[in-house]
Amino acid sequence: MIATRLPAQLDVLIVGGGPVGALLAQRLAATDLSILVAEAHPAAQDDPRALALSWGSRQLLGDANLWDAALDATAIERVHVSQQGTMGRVELTHAEVGLPELGCVVRYGKLATLLRQRLAAGPVPLLENAEVVALHALETYAEAQVRHAGALHSVTARLVILADGGKLATTLPGLHQHSKPYRQQAILALLTPASPHNNTAWERFADGGPLALLPCGEQLALVWTQAPEQAAARLALTDAVFLAELNAQLAGRAPEMVAVGPRSSFPLTLKTMDQVVGKRLALIGNAAQTLHPVAGQGLNLGLRDADTLASLLENADRSDIGSSAQLARYALLRRRDAGAVTQLTDGLVELFRSPFLPLKHARSLGLLALDLCGPARRELARKMVFGAR
Repeated sequence: MIATRLPAQLDVLIVGGGPVGALLAQRLAATDLSILVAEAHPAAQDDPRALALSWGSRQLLGDANLWDAALDATAIERVHVSQQGTMGRVELTHAEVGLPELGCVVRYGKLATLLRQRLAAGPVPLLENAEVVALHALETYAEAQVRHAGALHSVTARLVILADGGKLATTLPGLHQHSKPYRQQAILALLTPASPHNNTAWERFADGGPLALLPCGEQLALVWTQAPEQAAARLALTDAVFLAELNAQLAGRAPEMVAVGPRSSFPLTLKTMDQVVGKRLALIGNAAQTLHPVAGQGLNLGLRDADTLASLLENADRSDIGSSAQLARYALLRRRDAGAVTQLTDGLVELFRSPFLPLKHARSLGLLALDLCGPARRELARKMVFGAR
C-alpha cells in the first residue's frame, strides 16, 4: 500500500524499494511486524539495463510474488567462458545441474516497475519520495530522520535495514567502507547478432578487460570493461568501427555482431563494508557490497542477503527484532557466501588482468582442465546459481 505519512514508531524500517528491499518487504508481509519501506526515487521505468538473475534468484522473486510473465525474461541455458588469444574455454549448461535454466536476463526498467506495483498493492506500506538522511542508534531502537514532503520527520524502529546503494552507511559511526577502484569503465549497449544466440551467455576475458554478452530477447546485452581512456575512445567511434573492434575481440567465439544500439558507460569500483551490521542496523544488497560485473553476481548476492535476513525475522519474537544476537547471527550466516563471491569476482578481474604470456597460457590450461572435469564444472555452476552454502 502507498503510505501518505510517516508513523512515529515501527518494528522494521527498510530503506530502499529496489529488488533487494522489495524482496525483504514481501517476505515479511505475512508477519505481524509493523514495517515501512522508504524509497527516495521514482521507479526507473525507462532504464534499459539488462540484469542477469540466477535461477536461485528467479525462484526467490517468484516465491515472493515479484515475478510475472510480462517481464519477458530471456533464459540463460548455457554459459561459454573463454580467454582471448588462447584455446582455453569452459561451458556450463543447465542440463548438467538439473535445472530448467541457469538464470535469465530481464530489463531493469521492467523489473523496477513491477516491484513498485506489487509493493503499492501489498500490505507493507511504501512511502515514496522519502529520503533517510540520518540515523542515530540507541540500545533498544534506532531513530531515523526522513525527508518527505518538504520537511524532516523522525521515526523510531527496532531495526533499520539499508537496502540501497546510497551513502548513508558510510556516515554511520562504527562502519567503514573499503573502496577499490578498478581503473576500468564498463560500456553497455544492446547488440544484434548475425545468428541466434540460442539462450547462451558469453564471458570473454579479453586483453583489455572482461567482456560479457547476455541474451536479451533476440538481442545480446553487452558489458565490456576496459581502461577509462579506451572506453572514452570507443564511445566516440562510429557504429561500424565499434562493431569491428568488438568482433575482433570475440574472434569467432560468439556470433558476429551486425548492429549496436546507444552506448553508455560507468566506472567500476569494488565497495565492501568492514561489517554488515551495527547497533539496530543491518546492511543488505548494494549497501553491504558493490561488486565488479564480471560473472554477474552482484544483484544475486544482494537477493540472498534479503532472503537470509527475512528467514531470521519471520519467526522471531518482537522483542528480538534488531537485537545484537540476531544481527550477529545474520552477519555470521552471510559471511561465507558474501566473502566467497566477493573474492571470486575480484580474483577473476585480477587473475585475468595480467598480459604476462606464461600466465596467460596457464589460465588457458586452467579453463581447459575445468571443462574436462565434470564434478568441478558442476560445482562451479551450482555456486553461480545458488551461492556458497
